[in-house]
Amino acid sequence: MSISLGRCLLAVYFLIPGLMKFAAFDMHVALMQQHNVPAPVPLLVVAGVANIAGALFLLFNRFVRAASFGLVAYILLVNFCLHDFWNFEGVKGQHEVQNFVKNLGILAGTLILAGASPKRPLDLTLLSKSDNAYAA
Repeated sequence: MSISLGRCLLAVYFLIPGLMKFAAFDMHVALMQQHNVPAPVPLLVVAGVANIAGALFLLFNRFVRAASFGLVAYILLVNFCLHDFWNFEGVKGQHEVQNFVKNLGILAGTLILAGASPKRPLDLTLLSKSDNAYAA
């Protein structure tokens, strides 16, 4: 029960920002430009799709282990590209430290979820099967 609730809450955590990347596209591009992220437009599209796809896999309990590891990689990239507190001072730097550390907590949750999820073949023809079918 608690793993299912945690999985769904993590899904919401990624789904809403994924949707917001497209709803407030220009704002997100500007944020990426402030942090000197190269090619912000295509990377924002990739980030939005990754957020939404990862969230849906978690929400519908499909390929949770693989989706969790993908989201771990995503969090690491976001942390080092967008929460680069070492490049800022004052309140802005403190805000970036806070986001960096918060994301480490989310990363920990995705790692725990990956470890608690069953291994299954990465075969999209099996998309209709829940991860519960692979639980020991």
